[in-house]
Order: sequence, then C-alpha cells, then structure tokens
Amino acid sequence: MSTAEITYLGELRTRATHIRSGQEIITDAPPDNHGKGEAFSPTDLVSTAFVSCMITVMGIAANTHNIDLSGLRATVQKHMASDPRRISGLEVKLYFARTYTDHDRVILERTARTCPVALSLHPDLVQDFSFHYAS
Repeated sequence: MSTAEITYLGELRTRATHIRSGQEIITDAPPDNHGKGEAFSPTDLVSTAFVSCMITVMGIAANTHNIDLSGLRATVQKHMASDPRRISGLEVKLYFARTYTDHDRVILERTARTCPVALSLHPDLVQDFSFHYAS
C-alpha cells in the first residue's frame, strides 16, 4: 500500500495526502526558488522530518528507560548549497525542560543521532546537533 498521494496544485504547490489517515500537507516552493514561500517547502519537510524522527525515537527510548521528556522542544535550521541545489547541512538545537543524569543524557543523545532519517541522509550532509538541558 502506498504511503501518500501527492497532487500538483499549480504555481509550484503540492498537496500530499497520507493514505491511512487522510491528513494533508501543502508544500510551496521557497521565494529564493521561484515560489511564494506560503507553506513548508519540500526541503523544509526533510529538515522537519529529520527532527521529528529524532524526537520520536528519543520518546521510544525514554519510555523504555523511564525518562520524562515532557517539555522537550527543538529547532532546525536548514543550510542550502547550489550546483547542484541541495540541503548541505541541518543545524538542530534540542531544548530539554528537565535535568537528567549523565547516563540518561547518553541514551537520549545516542538515540537522537541514530534515528532512521538521520541514517538515510547522504553522508556529506552536515548534521550539527546541540543539546540544551535545564539547569
């Protein structure tokens, strides 16, 4: 079974429909690539999927090890290169609302760095992480 159906809406915009749930995502080309920038661009979705995957697998590890991740948030900055146009780097900052033992930090950080999306990206793509823990 397919994961999604993607429809071109014109004017460099698409609608992706998740087959199982019916949820939709609209994409738009960014202004620096002839678009309006009124929605996530496809490369924005890659960077967003990257961090969402990290947080998801960290949540799985947290459940396994009884670690409370409530309040965790993250930001991602995408760096683009040209010739060919591509994502050259992703800068991720994770902000934890709680303090953790050194052991728990090792579990969380190793898990974040080995999420399936991170491992699927080209090895030349720079993955820069910073972990900020509550004091």
